[in-house]
Amino acid sequence: MRKIFARMGAMRRPTIGLRRSSYALIAGLMASGQGAQAHHSIARVYDSARESTVVGVVAEFSFINPHPLLIVEVTDESGSTELWQLEMDNRWELSQIGMTANTFMPGDRVIASGSLARTQDFSLYIRRLERPADGLTYEQIGNAPTLDFGGR
Repeated sequence: MRKIFARMGAMRRPTIGLRRSSYALIAGLMASGQGAQAHHSIARVYDSARESTVVGVVAEFSFINPHPLLIVEVTDESGSTELWQLEMDNRWELSQIGMTANTFMPGDRVIASGSLARTQDFSLYIRRLERPADGLTYEQIGNAPTLDFGGR
């Protein structure tokens, strides 16, 4: 009888190890960009009731996790320039629709509309962005970003 129970115990061990490795796999996916796509709400940072449009020239494009940023130089009516930080959807989804680190370059003129930040001045979550020079349009519609390269 002891030999039978000993064999059953040995047969169960891989199941426990498999279960542990499954937990490790799940934890790894959650830590990666793919498993944590909905890790926070933009509503805490940006106020959808306060919409604005900025027109300016790209100073820098950082195609970073979790959200790529455009730094845009905007000239106001008085001629003063301000640097605006424009935040986009998560990098993983943007990569999936064809955006790369070279999609926006310094000197590109852009028109961006979106939600103003609740506490940070000169900060916007982009809902729509256009680059008139070539017709590129980026839109964040619900949970699905779209990117149109102007018919290219």
